[in-house]
Parts: sequence; C-alpha cells; structure tokens
Amino acid sequence: MSASADTMIHPSAVIEPGAQLGTGVRIGPFCHVGGDVTLADGVELKSHVVVTGVTSIGEGTVIYPFACIGEIPQDLKFKGEVTRLEIGARNRIREHVTMNTGTEGGGGVTRVGDDGLFMAGCHVAHDAQVGNRVIIVNNAALAGHCLIEDDVIIGGLSGVHQWVRIGQGAIIGAVTMVTNDVIPYGLVQAPRGELDGLNLVGLKRRGVARSDITALRAAFQMLAQGEGAFQDRARRLGEETDSDYVRQIVDFVTGASDRSFLTPEKS
Repeated sequence: MSASADTMIHPSAVIEPGAQLGTGVRIGPFCHVGGDVTLADGVELKSHVVVTGVTSIGEGTVIYPFACIGEIPQDLKFKGEVTRLEIGARNRIREHVTMNTGTEGGGGVTRVGDDGLFMAGCHVAHDAQVGNRVIIVNNAALAGHCLIEDDVIIGGLSGVHQWVRIGQGAIIGAVTMVTNDVIPYGLVQAPRGELDGLNLVGLKRRGVARSDITALRAAFQMLAQGEGAFQDRARRLGEETDSDYVRQIVDFVTGASDRSFLTPEKS
C-alpha cells in the first residue's frame, strides 16, 4: 500500500497491498480497499465501504456506508477478464450504491464523470458511460452499456434499458422505464417512459437564454407534429436552425444509436 503521512485509516479497515492512496484520504471503520484500487487526494470512505477491482476514484469523492464499488459485472458473459471502473472527482456516492467494472465485449471500462450525486441504492452497471453533474435518485438503475450525458437527472425507482442513450440536460421522472434513447433536454415520464416535453425547469436553472428556450420549444413542436419520420424531421431542423441547443438535439438524433427513440406523442 502507498499512502501519504496525512492519510487517516481506521484500525478496523482492510487495505490490501498495492492500493494507492493520495494525500488526505480518509478511510473509516470496516472498509475494504482492494490492491488494484487508486484513491486520489481527499477521497473519503465513510464506513463499511467496499472498493475493489481495477478501480480509480477522483479527488474529493465521498462514498457513504455499505456502497460496493468496482465489483465484477452482473453479466453471465463475463469470464473474469481484467476490466476497469473509473470514477471522477467530487462525486457523492450514497449508501448501498453499486457500480461495476466493464466487460471485454463492452469496451472494458465503466466511467463516471465529475460532480455527480448517486443517491442511496442506485446502480451503475458494466460499461456504462456517465457524464458530469449527473444525479441518479434513490433506487434507480442503469443497465449495461448506457450512455448518460452531462446534467441528466434520473428519478427514483426508474430503470434505464441496456444500450440506451440519454442526451444532455434530460430529466427522467420517478418510477419510469426508459427503453429508448432520449433527446437532449427531453422530459420523460410515465411508467413506460413517454417523451412528454422539455426539461424547462433545468434549462432555466442553468441560465439558458430565453431565445434558446423558445427555439427548443419550436424544435420540439416540429419533432412532434412535422411530416415524415422522426429522424427526417430532425434533419430538417438541422437545416433550419441557428440555435446551438437545437443543433445538439439534431446531432444526437442523427448520430449512431443501438436503440430507437422515445418520440413525442402527436396530438
């Protein structure tokens, strides 16, 4: 184990040989840190936390009791290959959260960005790619290979299907099953996940200009009511818009995807 002089480790904690601990790391009672784990400066493990596997955790991240971070994937195709979990800086990972390493078939790495809040009991599965400032509320779950872009909020008790992409700034309501891709800034709710509008509250909180919000409203209306297939409507939007926010939706819809899309209901 490599640790600096100001690292604090409770006597009941188990730190395996090979673990790398940065400056000011605090490890509470009954924690277990594996030999291939790297904890950056200022990481805190409250108590009863397990961090294992080839796992790196960024500076200032705090992990609360009974979280299990870096265990092997819940995937029957996993055969013990060496894969990784990379967690960024300043995350808050609450009680009973689980985050798994990747699989060989999925790229070999699960990634979590910076400044996220992962509330009690939520799950991040193998090969998921989670952006910055993401909030996953209590007991929500991401299946394998999901892509969650920056500033997404996923409501409590929700489930995101494997391979689904959720675009930047989208919000998923509580108790929602998300089976298809969600456009940036989209609002999804209902038990089977319907694209029901835009995340206007989130846009306003971020200080997005009124003109951009107006452009997004118009774009959503065109996606809902326009002629042709959903992707055809998006391409026409791309030809007509000068809003960077609308362009982001167009690029998302016309980009590569392993799923179809949640689309607005026509009135």
